[in-house]
Amino acid sequence: MTTKGLAVGLLAGAILGTLAGFAAGIFYFPFLFPPPEVNEQVPDGDHRPAAAAGSFVHADPSDPIHYGKGGVTLYQELLHLESDFEVGPGPKYHVYLVPETSITPDTRVEETMFVDLGRLKAFSGSQNYPIPVGLDLRDYGSVVIWCEHFNVLIAPAELKPSGA
Repeated sequence: MTTKGLAVGLLAGAILGTLAGFAAGIFYFPFLFPPPEVNEQVPDGDHRPAAAAGSFVHADPSDPIHYGKGGVTLYQELLHLESDFEVGPGPKYHVYLVPETSITPDTRVEETMFVDLGRLKAFSGSQNYPIPVGLDLRDYGSVVIWCEHFNVLIAPAELKPSGA
């Protein structure tokens, strides 16, 4: 092998190694440095009637990384993840209101008329997300934790209307 060939090989290896290291860093960052647990309370929780509630489930038990558990309560102006809420860590998780019920890993969530309530604040603990004004909550049957980075379902929660 010539000196020039060796230099090109080393340069190519350095570039590929840097790219692979960067990609691994993006993937493993949430596992190594998770955001701290939050503990948000429902404002005026004693006087605020719930519109619906549900529980997150592990959508694909064969997938040990993408899981979720805990309760969710939907109020007219607020979605509240309960204190027992927990999901496996990952990048760029968002909270969606989805029209469909019975969400599975095969559901094409990204093609539904979902409402993005924002980026997940932490992988565990109670969290509040404002509901856009004028949204008819009866049109939404599920809350979904969705990984926008990889277009992957993390955990769905089917909503049951209060009093049902």
